[in-house]
Amino acid sequence: MTSPSRPILPRQVTPPELALSAELPHAVPGAEVVAVPVLPSEEEGGTPVLGPGAEELSGTLGIDLLALLEQERATGRAGEVTAVPVAGGAGGPALVLLVGVGAQRPADLRRAGAALARAVTDRATVATSVPAVVDDAGLEAFVVGVVLGSFRFHWRSSPPEHVPAERVVLAGRSKADAAVLRRAVALGRAGWRARHLATVPSNLKNPAWLADQARLVAEEAGLGHEVWDERRLADEGFGGILAVGKASATPPRLVRLDYTPRRAGRRTPTVVLVGKGITFDTGGLSIKPGEAMTNMKRDMTGGAVVLAVMAALAEVGCPVRVVGLVPMAENAISGNAVRPGDVVRHWGGRTSEITNTDAEGRVVLADALAYAVATLDPAVVVDVATLTGAMKVALGQQVGGFFANRDALAAKVAAAGEAAGEPLWRFPLAEVYEEKIASKVADADNGAGGPGAITAALFLQHFVGEVPWAHLDVASVGDAPEESFEWTAGPTGFGARALLAWLGGPDPLDGL
Repeated sequence: MTSPSRPILPRQVTPPELALSAELPHAVPGAEVVAVPVLPSEEEGGTPVLGPGAEELSGTLGIDLLALLEQERATGRAGEVTAVPVAGGAGGPALVLLVGVGAQRPADLRRAGAALARAVTDRATVATSVPAVVDDAGLEAFVVGVVLGSFRFHWRSSPPEHVPAERVVLAGRSKADAAVLRRAVALGRAGWRARHLATVPSNLKNPAWLADQARLVAEEAGLGHEVWDERRLADEGFGGILAVGKASATPPRLVRLDYTPRRAGRRTPTVVLVGKGITFDTGGLSIKPGEAMTNMKRDMTGGAVVLAVMAALAEVGCPVRVVGLVPMAENAISGNAVRPGDVVRHWGGRTSEITNTDAEGRVVLADALAYAVATLDPAVVVDVATLTGAMKVALGQQVGGFFANRDALAAKVAAAGEAAGEPLWRFPLAEVYEEKIASKVADADNGAGGPGAITAALFLQHFVGEVPWAHLDVASVGDAPEESFEWTAGPTGFGARALLAWLGGPDPLDGL
């Protein structure tokens, strides 16, 4: 019999299978839903334009689709869907969808893909010619939207009430587009994986469970894999990770994953990614209010992002070595908990006075950053974390924040976020606030006051020295309050697509 303390996650739904076809959608065998694009009129207030496959579909079904658009006052804006139920039968479709693609920018295509995914829930095969009107970047964005708009998670006693479409056929695109499709699917599935890991409840998701998920990623993607348990962490001086995790019944872990590109040589540079892996955050003895604790199962979003990125690097053709480090701990409360006023010695010797046990993320990240800089010879280090509530105050829930100690790296991060649909806004590493992190008894105070996002970044900066470094604080976008195009309500996994857009470029370290 299964112990109540060892829950088993029910089988989860999977993203749709994506396939290419040179045929127009009405000719795709077995398609029960056919979707064609709708482009806005070039004239304000004019009639929108139907895209490839609409004329043939109208003739086959005997329906004036353009007149129907006018009747519904459709505009062709991105993500607008007009549904047309049809008789079906004889192998024909049972539903026609007219999908607005707006100006056909990547953002528009992601929205169109996500809107289509939601409209075809519980369907078997869907054929769409939306990709026939866009370039490769648009195809990638559309596929990412389809995958992420399909995301679902459940832990009910019965099977899921609704499931994503089984198969989406991208009509009007040839097999020559297979490489673009593979990359797009990898990006979408990375976002799905990060979102899934962040959504798993913490009665299952503890440091040992998350470390096991990292092992599965390594096996799946052919990565090097190493785990530090609590004994090894103590032997090697990872005092920050141990301090945060020592109050929990489930001890902390540190996971390392190694990716090596196929054509790597001795001169191939290394990028290190560090992800915060706090599997639940009570705030410790500086306990959070109840309402602030309810979503803290996703406080390991940074770690989930790093695992998801590592799993997809080969598929996006990353040309540099990448090491992923995820310090994992549960910030719990017990008689053994770290106390305000305690001093922690990090890996490498730097000390921190813990004046706020709810500022634990920077404490575990510090160990991993110090280890990375001293032992891995990184060309660039990037950490990602749901770190500060101050970032949410500053940016709301639509934009993530980041810091960088090099302008060239900042430009790459910002451009990657924009291209991937995960916008990031740069904040300053303002030296004027250094005095706020000063401690009278240690090298730094972990609980400096506001401006909270900046002082947290300044705290971390001391652990990277002169190495080019970016710090992504995605606390603002760690949860989506409601469904919005490719975002589903709940944990977002924000950051995976942005990092892959950067690392999957032809020369991610150019200019650095």
